Amino acid sequence: MTDHVPSPVLDVRGVPKPLKHPAIFDRYRRLGVGESFVLVNDHNPIHLRQEFDIEHPGSYGWEYLSQSPRDWQIQITKRAAAPLPHVLVNTAAFGADAAGVAFSIGVRERDLDLNVIALPAAGVIESHTGPAVDVVIHVISGSGVVETELGDLTVTAGDVVFLPRVSHRGFRAGADGLRYLTVHRKRESLPLTDLFSTGSSK
Repeated sequence: MTDHVPSPVLDVRGVPKPLKHPAIFDRYRRLGVGESFVLVNDHNPIHLRQEFDIEHPGSYGWEYLSQSPRDWQIQITKRAAAPLPHVLVNTAAFGADAAGVAFSIGVRERDLDLNVIALPAAGVIESHTGPAVDVVIHVISGSGVVETELGDLTVTAGDVVFLPRVSHRGFRAGADGLRYLTVHRKRESLPLTDLFSTGSSK
């Protein structure tokens, strides 16, 4: 009969706040499947658990061992070698009155960016030059026009549109609004909010 080997301890009570979560996730990444460590913190790390639910939904264990003042101890266990496939969002939930960036992926360790953009009836994203990455959009619902350098491209629900890197584009929603999903390689955020308009384009 083998002796029980206690889980290693990671005490972050003296770690500066900006470094705490990176240190915890780094320790978690280095675990093997079935291995665990005991996190010691000076408060209940509610926000940390929310991050685990985003980064590793369903694939980690979280057990409170102590909930004493300034001595919260949680055993965190790695249950799968990699994060599990999971549903990010149900796009049917975005109605015709939605406007702006309706959803953005919250997973930090990823290769892709993903957003749901919603424009109300006659809503506009002004013409602009796209980023230096190829973008694919899938029209979820509604209809509208994608402005290009040489004319307009009409799009309706179900269309998948390829936007080559640095191509000129703008968006005008039709009478029923326009909701679309964008997928592209991870990059610095483009401040689309500066380009949104709820009125008709010129």
